[in-house]
This record gives sequence, structure tokens and C-alpha cells, in this order.
Amino acid sequence: MGLLTTKSSLLAFHLGLIAGFISTFYLVGNLRLEGPPRPSAQSPRGSRDSEWFVEKLALFRVAHPHLAGEESSVSDDLYDKVRILCWVMTGPQNLERKARHVKATWSRHCNVVLFMSSVQDENFPTIGLGTKEGRDQLYWKTIRAFQYVHKHHFEQADWFLKADDDTFVVVDNLRWLLSNYTPDTPIYFGKRFRPFAKQGYMSGGAGYILSKEALQRFVAGFDSKVCSHTSSVEDLALGQCMEKMGVAAGDSRDSEGRETFHPFVPESHLTEKFSKSFWYWNYCYYPIVEGPQCCSDLAISFHYVNPELMYTLEYLTYHLRAYGYRYRYHPPLPENAAHLQSHPQGVPLERTNMTTLQTEKKM
Repeated sequence: MGLLTTKSSLLAFHLGLIAGFISTFYLVGNLRLEGPPRPSAQSPRGSRDSEWFVEKLALFRVAHPHLAGEESSVSDDLYDKVRILCWVMTGPQNLERKARHVKATWSRHCNVVLFMSSVQDENFPTIGLGTKEGRDQLYWKTIRAFQYVHKHHFEQADWFLKADDDTFVVVDNLRWLLSNYTPDTPIYFGKRFRPFAKQGYMSGGAGYILSKEALQRFVAGFDSKVCSHTSSVEDLALGQCMEKMGVAAGDSRDSEGRETFHPFVPESHLTEKFSKSFWYWNYCYYPIVEGPQCCSDLAISFHYVNPELMYTLEYLTYHLRAYGYRYRYHPPLPENAAHLQSHPQGVPLERTNMTTLQTEKKM
């Protein structure tokens, strides 16, 4: 009898171990690790503006994203009048490490988004440009990216932004800057450097944006052989082509003379002292200002932004507010904005070659 009791106890013990192991395995397998959520797994914002419509590997927003209950009539109006196509330079090795965080944060405020890589990835999605990877390929990727945009998406935007996968852009502030111009003006904007080109050129890392006419001329420059791949230094080579094609290097400073495009993270511009031997002093087209006056209250971009900072900047831009204050710097909307044509965005749902990609409201 004692032997039977012992065997029964052992059997129950082992059955308990097996059951506990299975339960633990199931529980752990269904837990999510902490960290920024994957855009593909994000929860919807609760309305149709949570949807990306994907066509030919391009991502389209149906409506201007903003927080529920927030008064955003001016920015909504500019969203339809100043249509921005954002293309992000990335690579296969950076899709998970960098590009997915761009997709989940600032790029949601663009009208159209394309991720440009050396190879196509229909799941992300990325457009394959048929180049190799590496710094010596940056200008080839840029040339082919703009040629692709011109061929497939020229009529879907008024302005065309190039950014890296570690650049953060406040797209709504960019629209304010651009609302003072028309897309048929041959001009482009960015962080302006001065050497090696008479009118200067725009820093690649801080991002730069071409008007519709500037993009037309850039592509025409390569068709006519006026421009060619003369250097792997992407931003300089593009700037030299712009100069040859009569595209003006625009002044992107705000009405108080403060810069809006920035080639480093906010911390560098706000708190660090640049050594006088640092190359930056010789490159900047406009006088360098260190400290809080370095940057416009309507700053547009920062570079070398890691994923954690990407989400932080998105929060600081669209969520953090000081109670009881009206912004001290509140320039009026340029008069030109009233004359811009509105293009209410809407992508037909019935089109069979489209899919819908849900993204989450991170904050």
C-alpha cells in the first residue's frame, strides 16, 4: 500500500512538472519584449488616418494625422496645399534597426513615403534601386531615387524630400517654410554649406527638399548630360548639378534668422561647444550660433538620431505642452499660402492593386 502511494505521488509530481513546463513555455512565448513596438504590430489610431495605403511600394496617407480633439485646421489645410513626398535612403541591414522607426514616427506626416534601398522588399516595403550598398554608392542611390520618383510619383506631390534613416523631420514645420513658395519655382532647401559651389549646397544628413520644378530640372540634367556622376559625395554633387541647372539654393532660416535644418542631434547644437578646428565652422553658409538660439522654434530636421531619440522627438513635438502659454514665436502664415491650390488627399479603396497597412499611434 505504501509503495502504491509513493508511486502515485511520484506520478503526480512528474505530471505537475510537465504541466508547469508547458504553461511556462506558452506564457513566455506570448510575452512581448519591452522596447519600441514594430510598426506592423501597432494598434490603430481609432480612425481612418491610421492607415497606410500601399501602391507600387509607395505608402500613402489618407488624411493628415493629428491627436483627437486638437485644433489643427491650419496644418490640415497646409497638408492639402503643400504636398510632400518623403523618400528615405536606407538599406537591407537598416530596415529593422532604423527605417521601421522612421516609418512609425515622423514619416507619418508626409503625404507620400518611399523607402529607397539597393534591393526591393515588398513586405516593408522598399524600392530596389539596383545599386550596391556603401558610402560610395550614396549619389548613385540619390540619382536613381529621384529618377524613380519623377517617373512614378511626379504628379502626386509638390515637393520632394530626401532624408536618411537616422534623420528626424518635423514635416508640419517644413510645410510652413514651403508655403511661402510655389512648386514651379526652381529652388531647393536644406542645411546650407558653402565650399565647392558658388551658391553653396545642402547637407545630405540634415535632409533637403526639391520643388517640383527643381526635380524636373535635376532629372533633365542627367538626360541632357549636363549633370553626371562626378563624385560619390552625394550632397555636394547634387548641389553642383542644381547650380548648373539654374536651381536656386534657398534660405531656410526663420524670420529671426535662426536655422531650421540641423546636421547633428539637438544636444550637439544646444549644449556643446564646437572646437574652432572643427570642419563645421568652415562649411556653414550662415554664421554659427551655439546654445539655445542655435535653432528655430520651428526647427525642421536633426541628424544622427537613434531610434530612442526618434520617439522622444516625436513626443516632444506633438505631445509635450506647457500649460497656460501661447507660443512666443508664432509667425503668421505666408500670404502666398492663400493662393496655393488644395489637393485633398484620398486614395480609392476599390483599387485592386492596393493593400492597407495598419500603423500604431506610438504615443
